[in-house]
Amino acid sequence: DLTQYPVFPWVLADYSSASLDLHDPKSFRDLTRPIGVQTESKAAQFAAKFDMLAEDPDADCPPYHYGTHYSNPGYVLWYLVRLEPYTGSAVQLQGGTFDVPDRMFWSIADAYSNCTETMNDVKELTPEFFYLPEFLTNVANQDFGTPQNRGRIDAVELPPWANGSPHQFVRLHREALESEYVS
Repeated sequence: DLTQYPVFPWVLADYSSASLDLHDPKSFRDLTRPIGVQTESKAAQFAAKFDMLAEDPDADCPPYHYGTHYSNPGYVLWYLVRLEPYTGSAVQLQGGTFDVPDRMFWSIADAYSNCTETMNDVKELTPEFFYLPEFLTNVANQDFGTPQNRGRIDAVELPPWANGSPHQFVRLHREALESEYVS
């Protein structure tokens, strides 16, 4: 049941360095705040949105901060599309084809950036980020298409500190989850 799929937090904030320092607090996200408001400016944007909705006499719903949830079946399939049985479920969700290439999960850094820099994405992670490197590869050689501004989507683009290895990415991600800073 994908509506009950476990949720794990983004624990790192560094997806661009050549090496990952798990002793440096700057490598980690602020776990006292939701993923959508990692900065004061983002918190202010969401608060302004809430206030605007609260002041709208014609609003059809009560005011809210986020227009989406941190997890839902579509998000689970977005992350796990390279892994059966999720591949088939993702195709079924999109009416028989893969989603538009520009909306596919293609990069760890891009996914984190979307969650921390835009107003429309506050998704957290699935457990696979911490134990299953295969979800980052395209073993079945699926054709996910070619987005407008980059090459064909294949395996997920990893941070430089993973050295191109899904196994190293998962190992370091799990070490971050189990670190003193997070625990």
